[in-house]
Amino acid sequence: MTASYMRSIYRLYREEGLTVRKRRARRRAVGTRAPILVEARANARWSLDFVHDQFACGRRFRVLNIVDDVTRECLAAIPDTSISGRRVARELTDLISRRGKPGMIVSDHGTEFTSNAILAWSKDHRVEWHYIAPGKPMQNGYVESFNGRMRDELLNESLFFGLDHARSAIAEWRQDFNTARPHSSLRYQTPAAFAGTLTATGSDASLDKGFASPPVAQPAPNGVTETVETLIAAG
Repeated sequence: MTASYMRSIYRLYREEGLTVRKRRARRRAVGTRAPILVEARANARWSLDFVHDQFACGRRFRVLNIVDDVTRECLAAIPDTSISGRRVARELTDLISRRGKPGMIVSDHGTEFTSNAILAWSKDHRVEWHYIAPGKPMQNGYVESFNGRMRDELLNESLFFGLDHARSAIAEWRQDFNTARPHSSLRYQTPAAFAGTLTATGSDASLDKGFASPPVAQPAPNGVTETVETLIAAG
């Protein structure tokens, strides 16, 4: 076929509206890039996540970890063979009764965290709950880092013979993490000691750049934008 013939065919196709439409790129929800500012105080933001392991018999269990992103304290490390959304809600209610309410909670889109029980709990307790972008675990970097330390220092080094054994060992390790482990990001204070310093000095500590190291008052990771209200609206 000659070039002129092909041009004629192309012209006729266009006149008859038979041209193949170019496929447009799919639009993707990316969320805003504006960071979520976090005040340098205890309970400003909690992060939640699960870490998994198994007993000596091969039966699997999981640990619900709750971390204060500012003080770096492990507020709770709850092992069990099954933890539902209702169980997460009960544990949060119990933790709030002992420590106070967080300004914000951050988690991934796990079924326990997006369950109706959690959606209702967040609304009833008026706690702002944000979800990280799917496939972006480092947007929840504080608890992910904590999970890694727990796995390297405890789970991979221990053989658990039952749930009671796991609970005892994890509770002991958590206590040591909070009270005997200085963190460079906390100016080489332990999480518990740093939390006590923040409490003693009040919220003005967040204004003193020489008091707390930069990571403490960093904004939340980019992409942490979807809220419980978004999920409720989506039905």
